[in-house]
Amino acid sequence: MTTNQQPLPLDAPIATPVLEMRGITKRFNGVPALQNVNLTIYPGEVHALMGENGAGKSTLMKILAGAYIADEGEIWINGQPLNITDPGTARRAGINLIYQELNVAPNLTVAENMFMGSELRQGQLLDREGMRREAARVLQSLGASFAPDDVVSSLSIAEQQQVEIARALKDNSRILVMDEPTAALSDRETERLFEVIHKLRSDGIAIIYISHRMEEVYALANRVSVLRDGQYIGSLDRHEISPERLVQMMVGRPMQDFYEHQRQTAPGEVVLEVRNISDGRKVQPTNLVLRAGEIVGLAGLVGAGRTELSRLIFGADPKVSGEVFLNGQKLNIRSPGDAIAVGIGYVPEDRKDQGLFLEMSSGKNIILNMLKQDAKAGVINWGSVGKIAKNAVQDLNIRLANLEIRAMDLSGGNQQKLLLARWLAIKPRVLLLDEPTRGVDIGAKSEIYRIISDLAKQGVAVLMVSSELPEVVGLSDRVLVMREGQLVGELGGSTRQSITQENIMAYATGASEVTAS
Repeated sequence: MTTNQQPLPLDAPIATPVLEMRGITKRFNGVPALQNVNLTIYPGEVHALMGENGAGKSTLMKILAGAYIADEGEIWINGQPLNITDPGTARRAGINLIYQELNVAPNLTVAENMFMGSELRQGQLLDREGMRREAARVLQSLGASFAPDDVVSSLSIAEQQQVEIARALKDNSRILVMDEPTAALSDRETERLFEVIHKLRSDGIAIIYISHRMEEVYALANRVSVLRDGQYIGSLDRHEISPERLVQMMVGRPMQDFYEHQRQTAPGEVVLEVRNISDGRKVQPTNLVLRAGEIVGLAGLVGAGRTELSRLIFGADPKVSGEVFLNGQKLNIRSPGDAIAVGIGYVPEDRKDQGLFLEMSSGKNIILNMLKQDAKAGVINWGSVGKIAKNAVQDLNIRLANLEIRAMDLSGGNQQKLLLARWLAIKPRVLLLDEPTRGVDIGAKSEIYRIISDLAKQGVAVLMVSSELPEVVGLSDRVLVMREGQLVGELGGSTRQSITQENIMAYATGASEVTAS
Protein backbone atom coordinates (compact mmCIF):
# COMPACT_ATOMS: atom_id res chain seq x y z
CA MET A 1 0.00 0.00 0.00
CA THR A 2 3.00 2.24 -0.24
CA THR A 3 2.81 5.12 -2.68
CA ASN A 4 4.73 8.27 -3.45
CA GLN A 5 1.58 10.18 -4.39
CA GLN A 6 0.38 12.85 -1.99
CA PRO A 7 -3.29 13.29 -0.98
CA LEU A 8 -5.27 15.88 -2.87
CA PRO A 9 -5.87 19.16 -0.98
CA LEU A 10 -9.45 20.34 -1.09
CA ASP A 11 -10.31 21.84 -4.48
CA ALA A 12 -6.68 21.69 -5.64
CA PRO A 13 -6.22 19.84 -8.96
CA ILE A 14 -3.08 17.82 -9.68
CA ALA A 15 -1.37 18.01 -13.07
CA THR A 16 -1.77 14.35 -14.08
CA PRO A 17 -5.07 12.56 -13.39
CA VAL A 18 -4.82 8.95 -12.26
CA LEU A 19 -7.87 8.20 -14.43
CA GLU A 20 -9.56 9.78 -17.41
CA MET A 21 -12.62 8.26 -19.08
CA ARG A 22 -13.24 10.10 -22.34
CA GLY A 23 -16.38 9.95 -24.46
CA ILE A 24 -17.58 6.62 -23.04
CA THR A 25 -20.65 5.25 -24.85
CA LYS A 26 -22.35 1.92 -24.18
CA ARG A 27 -25.47 0.44 -25.78
CA PHE A 28 -27.50 -2.60 -24.83
CA ASN A 29 -29.60 -4.04 -27.66
CA GLY A 30 -29.24 -0.73 -29.46
CA VAL A 31 -30.48 1.29 -26.46
CA PRO A 32 -27.87 3.75 -25.12
CA ALA A 33 -27.01 3.28 -21.43
CA LEU A 34 -24.15 5.79 -21.60
CA GLN A 35 -23.67 8.60 -24.12
CA ASN A 36 -20.33 10.37 -24.46
CA VAL A 37 -19.55 10.32 -20.72
CA ASN A 38 -16.38 11.90 -19.33
CA LEU A 39 -14.88 11.36 -15.88
CA THR A 40 -11.57 12.63 -14.47
CA ILE A 41 -10.12 11.36 -11.16
CA TYR A 42 -6.99 12.57 -9.35
CA PRO A 43 -4.74 10.66 -6.92
CA GLY A 44 -5.64 10.99 -3.27
CA GLU A 45 -9.17 12.31 -3.79
CA VAL A 46 -12.58 10.99 -2.86
CA HIS A 47 -14.71 11.57 -5.93
CA ALA A 48 -18.45 11.04 -5.43
CA LEU A 49 -20.43 9.74 -8.40
CA MET A 50 -24.11 10.58 -8.08
CA GLY A 51 -27.30 10.20 -10.06
CA GLU A 52 -30.65 8.46 -9.99
CA ASN A 53 -30.95 4.69 -10.28
CA GLY A 54 -30.59 3.96 -13.98
CA ALA A 55 -28.46 7.06 -14.59
CA GLY A 56 -25.54 4.90 -15.74
CA LYS A 57 -23.24 4.94 -12.69
CA SER A 58 -22.91 1.17 -12.37
CA THR A 59 -22.51 0.68 -16.12
CA LEU A 60 -19.69 3.23 -16.22
CA MET A 61 -17.90 1.58 -13.31
CA LYS A 62 -18.29 -1.90 -14.81
CA ILE A 63 -16.61 -0.61 -17.96
CA LEU A 64 -13.76 0.71 -15.81
CA ALA A 65 -13.52 -2.64 -14.00
CA GLY A 66 -13.53 -4.64 -17.25
CA ALA A 67 -16.91 -6.31 -16.74
CA TYR A 68 -18.29 -4.46 -19.80
CA ILE A 69 -16.47 -3.17 -22.88
CA ALA A 70 -17.36 0.33 -24.08
CA ASP A 71 -18.70 0.72 -27.62
CA GLU A 72 -16.91 4.06 -27.94
CA GLY A 73 -14.44 6.10 -25.89
CA GLU A 74 -11.05 5.83 -24.24
CA ILE A 75 -9.65 5.11 -20.78
CA TRP A 76 -6.36 6.73 -19.72
CA ILE A 77 -4.40 5.71 -16.61
CA ASN A 78 -1.67 8.11 -15.40
CA GLY A 79 -1.63 9.88 -18.73
CA GLN A 80 -1.38 6.69 -20.82
CA PRO A 81 -4.22 5.04 -22.82
CA LEU A 82 -5.27 1.59 -21.60
CA ASN A 83 -7.49 -0.91 -23.41
CA ILE A 84 -9.44 -2.61 -20.59
CA THR A 85 -10.89 -5.82 -22.06
CA ASP A 86 -11.44 -7.89 -18.92
CA PRO A 87 -11.34 -7.63 -15.09
CA GLY A 88 -7.77 -8.95 -14.99
CA THR A 89 -6.53 -6.04 -17.10
CA ALA A 90 -8.26 -3.59 -14.74
CA ARG A 91 -6.80 -5.20 -11.61
CA ARG A 92 -3.28 -5.23 -13.05
CA ALA A 93 -3.72 -1.50 -13.72
CA GLY A 94 -4.58 -0.99 -10.04
CA ILE A 95 -8.37 -0.68 -10.47
CA ASN A 96 -10.63 -2.53 -8.03
CA LEU A 97 -14.39 -2.35 -7.59
CA ILE A 98 -16.08 -3.20 -4.28
CA TYR A 99 -19.72 -3.99 -4.99
CA GLN A 100 -22.62 -3.27 -2.66
CA GLU A 101 -23.20 -7.04 -2.38
CA LEU A 102 -19.99 -8.30 -0.81
CA ASN A 103 -18.03 -10.95 -2.70
CA VAL A 104 -16.37 -13.00 0.04
CA ALA A 105 -16.15 -16.74 0.77
CA PRO A 106 -17.54 -16.99 4.32
CA ASN A 107 -16.06 -20.43 5.07
CA LEU A 108 -12.48 -19.33 4.32
CA THR A 109 -10.08 -17.30 6.45
CA VAL A 110 -9.34 -13.62 5.91
CA ALA A 111 -5.94 -14.41 4.36
CA GLU A 112 -7.44 -17.05 2.07
CA ASN A 113 -10.04 -14.56 0.87
CA MET A 114 -7.42 -11.89 0.25
CA PHE A 115 -5.27 -14.20 -1.88
CA MET A 116 -8.06 -16.14 -3.61
CA GLY A 117 -7.00 -16.57 -7.24
CA SER A 118 -3.54 -15.10 -6.62
CA GLU A 119 -2.12 -17.49 -4.04
CA LEU A 120 1.57 -17.34 -3.11
CA ARG A 121 3.51 -20.57 -3.66
CA GLN A 122 6.74 -22.24 -2.66
CA GLY A 123 7.31 -24.65 -5.48
CA GLN A 124 4.17 -26.78 -5.78
CA LEU A 125 2.94 -25.93 -2.29
CA LEU A 126 0.97 -22.94 -1.06
CA ASP A 127 3.03 -20.43 0.91
CA ARG A 128 0.47 -20.08 3.70
CA GLU A 129 2.84 -18.36 6.09
CA GLY A 130 3.82 -15.81 3.44
CA MET A 131 0.15 -15.07 2.72
CA ARG A 132 -0.57 -14.65 6.44
CA ARG A 133 2.36 -12.22 6.82
CA GLU A 134 1.30 -10.13 3.85
CA ALA A 135 -2.34 -10.18 4.97
CA ALA A 136 -1.30 -9.06 8.45
CA ARG A 137 0.71 -6.18 6.97
CA VAL A 138 -2.23 -4.90 4.92
CA LEU A 139 -4.73 -5.36 7.76
CA GLN A 140 -2.44 -3.44 10.12
CA SER A 141 -2.20 -0.58 7.62
CA LEU A 142 -6.00 -0.45 7.60
CA GLY A 143 -6.24 -0.54 11.38
CA ALA A 144 -8.35 -3.70 11.20
CA SER A 145 -9.23 -5.37 14.52
CA PHE A 146 -9.35 -8.94 13.17
CA ALA A 147 -6.59 -11.37 12.23
CA PRO A 148 -5.58 -13.14 8.98
CA ASP A 149 -6.61 -16.55 10.39
CA ASP A 150 -10.12 -15.45 11.41
CA VAL A 151 -12.89 -17.12 9.43
CA VAL A 152 -14.80 -14.49 7.43
CA SER A 153 -18.23 -15.78 8.57
CA SER A 154 -17.30 -14.74 12.13
CA LEU A 155 -16.85 -11.10 11.07
CA SER A 156 -19.40 -8.31 10.96
CA ILE A 157 -20.57 -6.89 7.63
CA ALA A 158 -18.30 -3.88 8.12
CA GLU A 159 -15.32 -6.15 8.81
CA GLN A 160 -16.11 -8.28 5.75
CA GLN A 161 -16.08 -5.06 3.75
CA GLN A 162 -12.62 -4.34 5.13
CA VAL A 163 -11.54 -7.77 3.88
CA GLU A 164 -12.56 -6.72 0.36
CA ILE A 165 -10.68 -3.44 0.72
CA ALA A 166 -7.63 -5.31 2.02
CA ARG A 167 -7.78 -7.67 -0.96
CA ALA A 168 -7.73 -4.67 -3.31
CA LEU A 169 -4.85 -2.99 -1.49
CA LYS A 170 -2.84 -6.21 -1.48
CA ASP A 171 -2.76 -5.83 -5.27
CA ASN A 172 -1.41 -2.25 -4.95
CA SER A 173 -4.72 -0.73 -6.00
CA ARG A 174 -4.49 2.91 -7.14
CA ILE A 175 -8.20 3.38 -7.93
CA LEU A 176 -10.83 1.97 -5.59
CA VAL A 177 -14.53 2.08 -6.52
CA MET A 178 -17.03 1.77 -3.65
CA ASP A 179 -20.64 1.16 -4.67
CA GLU A 180 -23.09 2.15 -1.88
CA PRO A 181 -20.63 0.89 0.77
CA THR A 182 -22.73 1.95 3.80
CA ALA A 183 -26.02 0.37 2.68
CA ALA A 184 -25.81 -2.47 5.22
CA LEU A 185 -23.76 -0.70 7.92
CA SER A 186 -24.75 0.69 11.29
CA ASP A 187 -23.85 4.26 12.22
CA ARG A 188 -20.77 3.10 14.15
CA GLU A 189 -19.65 0.84 11.30
CA THR A 190 -20.12 3.74 8.89
CA GLU A 191 -17.89 5.93 11.06
CA ARG A 192 -15.24 3.21 10.97
CA LEU A 193 -15.47 2.97 7.17
CA PHE A 194 -15.02 6.75 6.92
CA GLU A 195 -11.85 6.46 9.00
CA VAL A 196 -10.55 3.81 6.59
CA ILE A 197 -11.44 6.00 3.59
CA HIS A 198 -9.56 8.98 5.06
CA LYS A 199 -6.55 6.71 5.64
CA LEU A 200 -6.68 5.46 2.04
CA ARG A 201 -6.97 9.00 0.73
CA SER A 202 -3.95 10.13 2.77
CA ASP A 203 -1.98 7.28 1.16
CA GLY A 204 -2.77 8.64 -2.30
CA ILE A 205 -5.46 6.12 -3.26
CA ALA A 206 -8.15 7.58 -5.53
CA ILE A 207 -11.62 6.58 -4.39
CA ILE A 208 -14.72 6.75 -6.56
CA TYR A 209 -17.61 6.77 -4.09
CA ILE A 210 -21.11 5.93 -5.37
CA SER A 211 -23.88 6.95 -3.00
CA HIS A 212 -27.32 8.54 -2.95
CA ARG A 213 -26.81 9.76 0.63
CA MET A 214 -25.97 13.45 0.48
CA GLU A 215 -24.71 13.62 4.05
CA GLU A 216 -21.99 11.10 3.14
CA VAL A 217 -21.01 13.11 0.09
CA TYR A 218 -20.65 16.26 2.21
CA ALA A 219 -18.55 14.37 4.75
CA LEU A 220 -16.16 12.73 2.30
CA ALA A 221 -16.05 14.14 -1.20
CA ASN A 222 -13.37 16.40 -2.67
CA ARG A 223 -15.44 16.56 -5.86
CA VAL A 224 -18.77 15.28 -7.19
CA SER A 225 -19.72 14.23 -10.73
CA VAL A 226 -23.35 13.71 -11.75
CA LEU A 227 -24.88 11.45 -14.39
CA ARG A 228 -28.47 11.72 -15.60
CA ASP A 229 -30.11 9.42 -18.13
CA GLY A 230 -26.74 8.03 -19.19
CA GLN A 231 -25.18 11.45 -19.80
CA TYR A 232 -22.50 13.40 -17.96
CA ILE A 233 -24.14 16.50 -16.47
CA GLY A 234 -21.14 18.06 -14.77
CA SER A 235 -18.78 18.11 -11.79
CA LEU A 236 -18.60 20.26 -8.67
CA ASP A 237 -15.62 21.08 -6.48
CA ARG A 238 -16.13 20.73 -2.74
CA HIS A 239 -16.84 24.43 -2.16
CA GLU A 240 -19.54 24.32 -4.89
CA ILE A 241 -21.48 21.37 -3.44
CA SER A 242 -24.93 22.23 -2.11
CA PRO A 243 -28.24 20.33 -1.89
CA GLU A 244 -29.84 22.76 -4.34
CA ARG A 245 -27.19 22.31 -7.03
CA LEU A 246 -27.03 18.53 -6.68
CA VAL A 247 -30.80 18.13 -6.88
CA GLN A 248 -30.95 20.38 -9.94
CA MET A 249 -28.24 18.35 -11.66
CA MET A 250 -29.63 14.92 -10.74
CA VAL A 251 -33.33 15.40 -11.42
CA GLY A 252 -33.31 18.38 -13.76
CA ARG A 253 -35.44 20.69 -11.67
CA PRO A 254 -34.94 23.05 -8.71
CA MET A 255 -35.08 21.80 -5.14
CA GLN A 256 -38.00 24.09 -4.34
CA ASP A 257 -40.10 21.87 -6.63
CA PHE A 258 -38.96 18.70 -4.83
CA TYR A 259 -41.91 18.56 -2.41
CA GLU A 260 -44.99 19.11 -4.52
CA HIS A 261 -47.59 18.77 -1.76
CA GLN A 262 -49.62 21.88 -0.93
CA ARG A 263 -50.73 21.92 2.69
CA GLN A 264 -54.46 21.63 3.32
CA THR A 265 -56.29 24.72 4.46
CA ALA A 266 -59.66 22.99 4.91
CA PRO A 267 -59.29 19.53 6.51
CA GLY A 268 -61.65 16.80 5.28
CA GLU A 269 -63.91 14.57 7.33
CA VAL A 270 -62.38 12.25 9.91
CA VAL A 271 -61.64 8.91 8.23
CA LEU A 272 -59.66 7.06 10.90
CA GLU A 273 -59.89 7.49 14.64
CA VAL A 274 -57.72 5.64 17.13
CA ARG A 275 -58.65 5.63 20.82
CA ASN A 276 -56.35 4.54 23.66
CA ILE A 277 -54.49 1.94 21.59
CA SER A 278 -51.55 0.26 23.34
CA ASP A 279 -49.42 -2.88 23.18
CA GLY A 280 -48.67 -2.64 26.90
CA ARG A 281 -44.94 -2.27 26.21
CA LYS A 282 -43.60 0.17 23.63
CA VAL A 283 -46.80 2.09 22.91
CA GLN A 284 -48.67 3.76 25.74
CA PRO A 285 -52.44 4.42 25.34
CA THR A 286 -52.58 6.69 22.27
CA ASN A 287 -55.27 8.72 20.51
CA LEU A 288 -55.13 10.16 17.00
CA VAL A 289 -57.33 11.06 14.04
CA LEU A 290 -56.65 11.12 10.30
CA ARG A 291 -58.78 13.14 7.90
CA ALA A 292 -59.57 12.64 4.25
CA GLY A 293 -56.88 14.04 1.96
CA GLU A 294 -54.51 14.70 4.84
CA ILE A 295 -50.85 13.70 5.17
CA VAL A 296 -49.92 13.36 8.83
CA GLY A 297 -46.25 12.96 9.63
CA LEU A 298 -45.34 10.76 12.60
CA ALA A 299 -41.95 11.89 13.90
CA GLY A 300 -39.70 11.01 16.81
CA LEU A 301 -36.34 9.56 17.67
CA VAL A 302 -35.44 5.93 16.97
CA GLY A 303 -37.23 3.75 19.53
CA ALA A 304 -39.98 6.28 20.21
CA GLY A 305 -42.68 3.77 19.18
CA ARG A 306 -43.67 5.08 15.72
CA THR A 307 -43.39 1.77 13.86
CA GLU A 308 -45.04 -0.11 16.73
CA LEU A 309 -48.01 2.28 16.66
CA SER A 310 -48.46 1.81 12.92
CA ARG A 311 -48.34 -1.98 13.26
CA LEU A 312 -50.94 -1.88 16.04
CA ILE A 313 -53.35 0.10 13.87
CA PHE A 314 -52.83 -2.34 10.99
CA GLY A 315 -53.27 -5.44 13.14
CA ALA A 316 -49.73 -6.70 12.51
CA ASP A 317 -49.09 -6.79 16.29
CA PRO A 318 -51.63 -7.60 19.03
CA LYS A 319 -52.98 -4.73 21.10
CA VAL A 320 -53.83 -4.96 24.79
CA SER A 321 -56.24 -2.03 24.68
CA GLY A 322 -57.79 0.48 22.35
CA GLU A 323 -60.32 0.90 19.56
CA VAL A 324 -60.07 1.82 15.87
CA PHE A 325 -62.89 3.54 13.97
CA LEU A 326 -63.21 3.96 10.20
CA ASN A 327 -65.71 6.59 9.04
CA GLY A 328 -67.32 6.37 12.47
CA GLN A 329 -67.69 2.59 12.43
CA LYS A 330 -65.85 0.56 15.07
CA LEU A 331 -63.54 -2.03 13.53
CA ASN A 332 -62.50 -5.43 14.81
CA ILE A 333 -58.95 -5.65 13.45
CA ARG A 334 -57.23 -8.80 14.65
CA SER A 335 -54.89 -9.30 11.71
CA PRO A 336 -53.57 -7.46 8.64
CA GLY A 337 -56.20 -9.28 6.58
CA ASP A 338 -58.93 -7.55 8.57
CA ALA A 339 -57.32 -4.14 7.91
CA ILE A 340 -56.92 -4.81 4.20
CA ALA A 341 -60.54 -5.89 3.91
CA VAL A 342 -61.76 -2.46 5.08
CA GLY A 343 -59.30 -0.45 2.98
CA ILE A 344 -56.33 0.14 5.31
CA GLY A 345 -52.90 -0.37 3.73
CA TYR A 346 -49.48 -0.55 5.32
CA VAL A 347 -46.07 -0.12 3.66
CA PRO A 348 -43.47 -1.48 6.14
CA GLU A 349 -40.04 0.06 6.71
CA ASP A 350 -38.17 -3.03 5.47
CA ARG A 351 -39.43 -3.69 1.95
CA LYS A 352 -37.23 -6.74 1.40
CA ASP A 353 -37.94 -8.70 4.59
CA GLN A 354 -41.46 -7.52 5.38
CA GLY A 355 -42.96 -6.26 2.12
CA LEU A 356 -41.94 -7.82 -1.17
CA PHE A 357 -41.76 -11.43 -2.32
CA LEU A 358 -38.37 -11.02 -3.94
CA GLU A 359 -38.35 -14.26 -5.95
CA MET A 360 -41.84 -13.55 -7.32
CA SER A 361 -42.50 -11.56 -10.49
CA SER A 362 -43.16 -7.82 -10.30
CA GLY A 363 -46.67 -8.30 -11.69
CA LYS A 364 -47.65 -10.82 -9.03
CA ASN A 365 -46.20 -8.62 -6.29
CA ILE A 366 -48.54 -5.82 -7.39
CA ILE A 367 -51.74 -7.86 -7.45
CA LEU A 368 -51.30 -9.98 -4.29
CA ASN A 369 -53.58 -7.89 -2.08
CA MET A 370 -56.47 -7.88 -4.54
CA LEU A 371 -56.60 -11.54 -5.56
CA LYS A 372 -59.27 -12.40 -3.01
CA GLN A 373 -61.55 -9.48 -3.82
CA ASP A 374 -61.15 -9.97 -7.59
CA ALA A 375 -61.82 -13.72 -7.58
CA LYS A 376 -65.29 -14.91 -8.52
CA ALA A 377 -66.36 -18.33 -7.27
CA GLY A 378 -62.74 -18.91 -6.33
CA VAL A 379 -61.46 -18.25 -9.85
CA ILE A 380 -59.04 -15.37 -10.45
CA ASN A 381 -59.61 -13.20 -13.50
CA TRP A 382 -55.96 -12.96 -14.58
CA GLY A 383 -56.79 -10.67 -17.46
CA SER A 384 -58.37 -8.14 -15.12
CA VAL A 385 -55.61 -8.15 -12.50
CA GLY A 386 -52.92 -8.14 -15.20
CA LYS A 387 -54.39 -4.94 -16.64
CA ILE A 388 -54.32 -3.37 -13.19
CA ALA A 389 -50.65 -4.32 -12.81
CA LYS A 390 -49.76 -2.82 -16.20
CA ASN A 391 -51.58 0.42 -15.36
CA ALA A 392 -49.79 0.62 -12.00
CA VAL A 393 -46.39 0.28 -13.67
CA GLN A 394 -47.27 3.12 -16.02
CA ASP A 395 -48.87 5.38 -13.41
CA LEU A 396 -46.02 5.00 -10.89
CA ASN A 397 -43.26 5.06 -13.53
CA ILE A 398 -41.84 1.72 -12.37
CA ARG A 399 -38.87 0.99 -14.60
CA LEU A 400 -38.93 -2.65 -15.72
CA ALA A 401 -38.77 -4.46 -19.04
CA ASN A 402 -41.90 -6.54 -18.36
CA LEU A 403 -44.10 -7.73 -15.51
CA GLU A 404 -42.25 -11.06 -15.29
CA ILE A 405 -39.07 -9.40 -13.98
CA ARG A 406 -38.46 -10.58 -10.40
CA ALA A 407 -38.80 -8.00 -7.63
CA MET A 408 -35.27 -8.77 -6.45
CA ASP A 409 -33.86 -7.63 -9.81
CA LEU A 410 -35.23 -4.07 -9.49
CA SER A 411 -33.47 -1.05 -8.01
CA GLY A 412 -34.37 0.06 -4.50
CA GLY A 413 -36.55 2.92 -5.75
CA ASN A 414 -38.45 0.69 -8.16
CA GLN A 415 -38.92 -1.94 -5.45
CA GLN A 416 -40.45 0.72 -3.19
CA LYS A 417 -42.79 1.88 -5.96
CA LEU A 418 -43.71 -1.75 -6.61
CA LEU A 419 -44.74 -2.10 -2.98
CA LEU A 420 -46.75 1.13 -3.15
CA ALA A 421 -48.46 -0.15 -6.30
CA ARG A 422 -49.66 -3.25 -4.41
CA TRP A 423 -51.46 -1.11 -1.87
CA LEU A 424 -52.82 1.38 -4.37
CA ALA A 425 -54.39 -1.53 -6.27
CA ILE A 426 -56.89 -2.04 -3.41
CA LYS A 427 -57.85 1.67 -3.50
CA PRO A 428 -57.18 2.27 0.21
CA ARG A 429 -59.03 4.79 2.32
CA VAL A 430 -56.13 4.91 4.80
CA LEU A 431 -52.47 4.32 3.99
CA LEU A 432 -49.84 3.84 6.69
CA LEU A 433 -46.32 4.50 5.36
CA ASP A 434 -43.26 3.52 7.42
CA GLU A 435 -40.05 5.17 6.10
CA PRO A 436 -41.41 5.30 2.52
CA THR A 437 -38.16 6.58 0.94
CA ARG A 438 -35.55 4.68 2.94
CA GLY A 439 -32.68 3.45 0.79
CA VAL A 440 -33.81 5.02 -2.51
CA ASP A 441 -32.08 7.63 -4.65
CA ILE A 442 -33.15 11.25 -4.86
CA GLY A 443 -34.98 10.82 -8.17
CA ALA A 444 -37.08 7.95 -6.80
CA LYS A 445 -37.76 10.02 -3.67
CA SER A 446 -39.19 12.79 -5.82
CA GLU A 447 -41.50 10.34 -7.59
CA ILE A 448 -42.63 8.76 -4.31
CA TYR A 449 -43.41 12.22 -2.92
CA ARG A 450 -45.54 12.87 -6.01
CA ILE A 451 -47.39 9.59 -5.47
CA ILE A 452 -48.10 10.39 -1.81
CA SER A 453 -49.28 13.89 -2.69
CA ASP A 454 -51.54 12.53 -5.45
CA LEU A 455 -53.07 10.06 -2.99
CA ALA A 456 -53.92 12.89 -0.61
CA LYS A 457 -55.54 14.83 -3.47
CA GLN A 458 -57.72 11.78 -4.12
CA GLY A 459 -58.94 11.85 -0.52
CA VAL A 460 -56.79 9.11 1.00
CA ALA A 461 -55.80 9.67 4.64
CA VAL A 462 -52.03 9.14 4.99
CA LEU A 463 -50.00 8.51 8.13
CA MET A 464 -46.29 8.75 7.30
CA VAL A 465 -43.52 7.61 9.64
CA SER A 466 -40.21 9.17 8.64
CA SER A 467 -36.83 9.80 10.23
CA GLU A 468 -35.95 12.40 7.57
CA LEU A 469 -37.08 15.70 9.00
CA PRO A 470 -36.97 17.62 5.68
CA GLU A 471 -39.35 14.97 4.31
CA VAL A 472 -41.71 15.35 7.27
CA VAL A 473 -41.66 19.15 7.06
CA GLY A 474 -42.04 19.21 3.28
CA LEU A 475 -44.97 16.80 2.97
CA SER A 476 -47.03 16.92 6.14
CA ASP A 477 -50.27 18.83 6.74
CA ARG A 478 -49.85 18.01 10.43
CA VAL A 479 -47.06 16.39 12.41
CA LEU A 480 -47.49 14.19 15.47
CA VAL A 481 -44.38 13.65 17.59
CA MET A 482 -43.74 10.57 19.73
CA ARG A 483 -41.35 10.17 22.64
CA GLU A 484 -40.92 7.01 24.73
CA GLY A 485 -44.10 5.43 23.44
CA GLN A 486 -46.35 8.47 23.83
CA LEU A 487 -47.65 11.20 21.55
CA VAL A 488 -46.17 14.32 23.11
CA GLY A 489 -46.88 17.04 20.57
CA GLU A 490 -48.74 18.17 17.47
CA LEU A 491 -47.65 20.76 14.92
CA GLY A 492 -49.58 22.37 12.10
CA GLY A 493 -53.31 21.96 11.50
CA SER A 494 -55.37 23.84 14.06
CA THR A 495 -52.41 24.29 16.43
CA ARG A 496 -50.52 27.56 16.61
CA GLN A 497 -47.14 25.86 16.23
CA SER A 498 -45.54 25.76 12.83
CA ILE A 499 -44.03 22.64 11.28
CA THR A 500 -40.27 23.11 11.56
CA GLN A 501 -37.37 20.77 12.24
CA GLU A 502 -36.58 22.70 15.40
CA ASN A 503 -40.09 22.32 16.81
CA ILE A 504 -40.19 18.62 15.95
CA MET A 505 -36.88 17.98 17.71
CA ALA A 506 -37.93 20.03 20.73
CA TYR A 507 -40.82 17.62 21.32
CA ALA A 508 -38.84 14.52 20.32
CA THR A 509 -36.01 15.25 22.77
CA GLY A 510 -38.18 16.51 25.61
CA ALA A 511 -37.07 20.13 25.46
CA SER A 512 -39.09 22.19 27.91
CA GLU A 513 -40.12 24.92 25.48
CA VAL A 514 -41.23 24.82 21.86
CA THR A 515 -41.05 28.05 19.91
CA ALA A 516 -44.42 29.01 18.49
CA SER A 517 -44.66 31.16 15.40
